[in-house]
Amino acid sequence: MSKSFPQRAQYVIIGGGIVGCSVAYHLTKMGHTDVVLLEQGQLSCGTTWHAAGLVGQLRSQPAMTNLIRYSTQLYADLEAETGLATGWMQCGSVTVARTDDRMTMLMRTAAAARAQGVEVDVLTPQEAGDKWPVMQTGDLKGGIWMPGDGKANPTDLTQSLARGARNGGARVIEGVKVTDITTKDGAVTGVVTDHGTIEAQVVVNCAGQWAREIGKMCGVNVPLHSAEHMYIVTEPMKGIKLDLPVLRDPDGYIYFKEETGGLVMGGFEPEAKPWGMDGIPEKFQFSLLPDDWDQFEILLNNALIRVPDMETAGVRKFYNGPESFTPDNNYLLGEAPELVNFFVGAGFNSMGIASAGGAGRALAEWIVEGEATSDLFAVDIRRFADFNNNPKWLHDRVKETLGLHYAMPWPNRELDTARPFRRSPLYDRLAAKRSVFGSKMGWERANWFAPEGTKADTEYSFGRQNWHAAVAEEHKAVREGVAVFDQTSFAKLLVQGRDACTELNRICAANIDVPIGKTVYTGLLNKRGGFESDLTVIRTKVDTFFIITGSAQAVRDADWISRNFARGAYVFMTDVTSAWSVLALMGPKSRDVLGALTKSDLSNDSFPFGICKSIDLGYATVMANRMTYVGELGWELIVPTEFSVGVYDDLMRVGADHGIRDAGYYALDGLRIEKGYRAWSRELTPDITPLHAGLGFAVDFDKAGGFIGKDALLAAKADPDHLNRRIIQLVLNDADAQIWGGEAVLCDGAEVGEVRSAGYGHTLGAAVALCDVEVGRKIDQAFIESHSFVIDLAGQHIKTTAYLRTPYDPKSERVRA
Repeated sequence: MSKSFPQRAQYVIIGGGIVGCSVAYHLTKMGHTDVVLLEQGQLSCGTTWHAAGLVGQLRSQPAMTNLIRYSTQLYADLEAETGLATGWMQCGSVTVARTDDRMTMLMRTAAAARAQGVEVDVLTPQEAGDKWPVMQTGDLKGGIWMPGDGKANPTDLTQSLARGARNGGARVIEGVKVTDITTKDGAVTGVVTDHGTIEAQVVVNCAGQWAREIGKMCGVNVPLHSAEHMYIVTEPMKGIKLDLPVLRDPDGYIYFKEETGGLVMGGFEPEAKPWGMDGIPEKFQFSLLPDDWDQFEILLNNALIRVPDMETAGVRKFYNGPESFTPDNNYLLGEAPELVNFFVGAGFNSMGIASAGGAGRALAEWIVEGEATSDLFAVDIRRFADFNNNPKWLHDRVKETLGLHYAMPWPNRELDTARPFRRSPLYDRLAAKRSVFGSKMGWERANWFAPEGTKADTEYSFGRQNWHAAVAEEHKAVREGVAVFDQTSFAKLLVQGRDACTELNRICAANIDVPIGKTVYTGLLNKRGGFESDLTVIRTKVDTFFIITGSAQAVRDADWISRNFARGAYVFMTDVTSAWSVLALMGPKSRDVLGALTKSDLSNDSFPFGICKSIDLGYATVMANRMTYVGELGWELIVPTEFSVGVYDDLMRVGADHGIRDAGYYALDGLRIEKGYRAWSRELTPDITPLHAGLGFAVDFDKAGGFIGKDALLAAKADPDHLNRRIIQLVLNDADAQIWGGEAVLCDGAEVGEVRSAGYGHTLGAAVALCDVEVGRKIDQAFIESHSFVIDLAGQHIKTTAYLRTPYDPKSERVRA
């Protein structure tokens, strides 16, 4: 080494692939020069060097699309800055469809792209062939053209980012292996290497396939698993030009790009091949796995259909390079919940080249600012829990998720492997009633109940799926009678201690310093005033609060709350999710059913909305929380797990006289959308404030001590342009149209936003959408009434009626009945 090995640094980054180099580059761009990047071999020697280098802009979430759009701009400018070529070429991309369903999906993709500001054109088969002359088009239905997409050379791009980091003051050291992570008092303190120990304030794990093992050194879960990814490079072929666009043929599971006059052809087999179950071999650098033509056969056969001339083209090289994949096909980013100042950027699912620029910037900003600066929930490492790091579960799940890369992205698509996983005490009872289960945070949850004589399985389509009529009956039971939802998957947190009230009140936007037995709906806001979560807080004692939050938010919310406790505060938080079931008894007849099992007074005077009481219920004693997520009279019954089956059986027994029935999450979602209730990660995100969402009533600006995000919200209230963006409700005028979310919203013919949640409002008689829209002026009732809104449904413009306030029981009189 030209310099002595460093003994300390502010930031130590582990891993010299494209992501690690991007983080180092962006830290220096933010003025942070005390950066050390450690690579065990040579830069890009792990996975980066054999990546295909495709850069496609569009993702299902606008926030993720924005990160990749930044990547394309960075890659375009980087060579001029560093003097090193990146191989970036904006050649555009063509994606083709062999089936009507795929063409519908591409039409939906085009609408979403326009809503997100990504240039796109819909192509006929002939037009697709004009863009990509060497393919045969006789079996195609059409395609789409995205001119902003491109390709890059992964190794050159990594070297260019590394030079940019060095130019900014970072030190990049190759040939150094990290052997341990040091910690103290729940925070990282440094790294141990085969060249010595480096003290560090922040450690960033960008170790690619080795990231899971690095995490295990310090008790951090990094749920990823390696799998084989194969492609071939042909000899030069006639008609292949340098600027040939990238081609994706997802019905054939394949992609193509030009390379030195020939084609790179690879793909994602529907039956993937996990690798590295016993760990990644030592010194696995610039290494490949053995050719596997049997595994590759399905891709090659499809490639010959699309490009018949490949049959006579020689194969210059077969690449079989392992890459790391996550359980949901999104990468892992952010500060680990288990260890302060330990960050992760890994598991890029064959999308690392496209994502690295934006992901590196986002992670650098997170490190410096102390919280994410944009909506990163889709890739936030806190969306997983420790049980997701189980190696057998990872092996089986990743085998499926990798195989779904080019599978049809059906609405409500459920993963099938490694299930059933987490089960409520009622799982067997609901299964016996023909429940069709979905999965959320590993929980088996009843999506819908199949009537006798019908298929108890979801048949996917872009139109109405086979559960529509069954869910309509569940929906009707809630609106007109009574139904039970098993919501045991809700996360539950217990916050206790003499400082619990003070600390929670500063973290929550609403005032939770309320009488014992009061339930408060509140948001957790970031410094920008955006939602980090929304949840309910029940004050059960002077110094004890019971928090109920979404199934997917347990780790994230617990981390956010605990990290915002003041140092030295006497307050403790415990995840008690597994100790309690939640049975939601909902509907106008719910009081009658509950009253048959308890001696407690359930009248409005004694038990008003927003109150939680301990009541007798048959032989059990439960917490009855008068709250609703469906817009009807009802109680969330918080039941000790061991009493859940007995309580459920009692409810069904006495409820039989009132027509009680089970209802699932498809009905729940439709009911809440019809009522206009917002949901975290859909209408509520870190970029959306309570003012945008119409939830200003859940913010207490006057409470003592203030709250996180108050200054930003006060500034927003004073900004005349803040309400140019709002969450609005659209009810489709066509009762037969089916929407799923992600569709573009147009106002007076111009794209202004997208559908964030969609469901069929059986009471209103049409599909209903909750939409995030932004226009050039304040969105108020006058604006809504004077402008027309349509939804782009796969190229068909569906007229709607717009609302700021739901048309279903707008004064919530039924909730307080």
